[in-house]
Amino acid sequence: MTGPEIGASATVDLVVREPDCANVLNLSDDPRDNFPAVFATTRMIALMELAGARVLHPLLQAGEMSVGAHVDVSHTAATPIGATVTATATYRGRDGKLFVFEVVAYDPAGEIGSGTHKRAIVSRERLLAGAAKRR
Repeated sequence: MTGPEIGASATVDLVVREPDCANVLNLSDDPRDNFPAVFATTRMIALMELAGARVLHPLLQAGEMSVGAHVDVSHTAATPIGATVTATATYRGRDGKLFVFEVVAYDPAGEIGSGTHKRAIVSRERLLAGAAKRR
């Protein structure tokens, strides 16, 4: 399987809403674990992954999908509710079976995060069957 052209990229935009914020992720009753109502790192990573997935869309055969395999990013600035976040993934090459992307996210004030992301193309059926075995 070949890859996209080196430098191929895709961009995804999201207007930050309450469900996109870190405070929604509270998993504890301890008030010291409460997070603020700013754009969550997990949502930034999800946008970066979606941008990478879109770069791979032209390579997908029937029954295939791309999945995230590795993320190494820094989240360096807080983004408030109502701001638009833009994430871009740029294809940089292969690492074995994995497709490697440089990822970056911005809000209107500038960069909020960056790093690398790796994706694999897999059979959707095989992925779901493997997940079902883990029950």
